[in-house]
Amino acid sequence: MRKVVETANASKGDGPYSQAVTSGGFLFISGQGPLDPLTGEILGTDIEEQTHFTLKNILQILHAAHCTTDHVVKVTVILSDMRDFERFNTTYKSFFDKPYPARTCFSGGLGDILVEIDVIAKLP
Repeated sequence: MRKVVETANASKGDGPYSQAVTSGGFLFISGQGPLDPLTGEILGTDIEEQTHFTLKNILQILHAAHCTTDHVVKVTVILSDMRDFERFNTTYKSFFDKPYPARTCFSGGLGDILVEIDVIAKLP
């Protein structure tokens, strides 16, 4: 059984998917990018800024599900360019405390954005 989690404080996307769903004691957040929740416009011009805005969207969805970054167990990251990895990591580390969640990071075609992140969190 799935329950949808939504918030107006994070970007909604435009595809046939939910911002997030809960199932089996976990929260599954769909891929988020650096999009303004109100306008859908891309925020930030470099990887650090876009990572910041992407994780800010994720934080809003976590909060809507009564979770924090401490509940995150798995993160998947798609970077437009793997040469941005170290700069991405600097911003990423400012959002998570040790022990860090498990993570996969790879490069893929993202169109106009530099980063997309999805998250799995254990519900409290």
